[in-house]
Amino acid sequence: MMFPLSVTFPVAALAALLEAACGYPPALLAAIGHPVMWIGALIEKLDTALNRPEFSEQKRRWMGVLALTLIVGVPLWITGAILGLGYQILPAPLMLGVQAVATCTLVAQKSLWEHVRAVGIALRQNGLAGGRLAVAQIVGRDTATLDEAGIVRAALESLAENFSDGIVAPLLWAAIFGLPGAVFYKAVNTADSMIGHLAPRHAAFGWAAAKLDDAVNLPASRLAAFCLILAAPAERRTAAREAVRRDAPRHRSPNAGWPEAAMAGVLRLRLAGPRLYKDVRVDDAWMGDGTPDATVEDLDKGLVLYRRACLILRGGLLIGALLFMITA
Repeated sequence: MMFPLSVTFPVAALAALLEAACGYPPALLAAIGHPVMWIGALIEKLDTALNRPEFSEQKRRWMGVLALTLIVGVPLWITGAILGLGYQILPAPLMLGVQAVATCTLVAQKSLWEHVRAVGIALRQNGLAGGRLAVAQIVGRDTATLDEAGIVRAALESLAENFSDGIVAPLLWAAIFGLPGAVFYKAVNTADSMIGHLAPRHAAFGWAAAKLDDAVNLPASRLAAFCLILAAPAERRTAAREAVRRDAPRHRSPNAGWPEAAMAGVLRLRLAGPRLYKDVRVDDAWMGDGTPDATVEDLDKGLVLYRRACLILRGGLLIGALLFMITA
């Protein structure tokens, strides 16, 4: 089901405003779970059924393509069916609101703020032990030996990357395609997070998910870096642009380096760099040319930058919505 931009931009703008104000209500999470959890349950079933250890690497790759088709196709089919029925029985303006409410469940402005802010609170109240425990909730790396600088860098990297793929990307896809666009993106992104890594079990099976996620996140990562640069103090924008230009292409991810380099450039830090994942050292390039000795005060500054970037994104969506509605 295709919608004009005079519908999709208002959907994205309203979704961004609603989610920023309300987040995902805990009572709703307890009652019915979360859409990402539903997609995750489908991925787990397909992983068990199609990713068999006796299959060859080539067959696993083809099974991964089939799984990805279902991971994306099933949620899209359900979404299309519900929207089709809704537009038959409800007026179009009301359905625009329905799309916005559903789309806001796929955005994470408020929860990302809360999770990253919790790292700073834990560091201040409970020291390194508390900080390590809090940051372990939002990153996949080993946190047991991180010092304060390592904890703060990990939290800021998560803040920057998730600003791109947890906020900018679903809203961008919603702005173009409405709720189906956000559902498509979230299905791909969830698949990548669950099976799109290089662990022996998923190196072949998750290949298609990883490649498609790289493609669908490409425009959002650039837009996220742009929002972070705009949100920076005027005197730091040139340094942030230079950090993105110089360092983003050196990141092992084609997308994560853009918001991470922008964040590093604004805060005068070095982010990313070498780290441990399950006792395996990953020698990533550094983003930014500042100090690696990040402090909890830098985390505070990063959160301020993040909130400003979210405000800029919401403002852009609102302006787009008004323009497309006026010219429709």
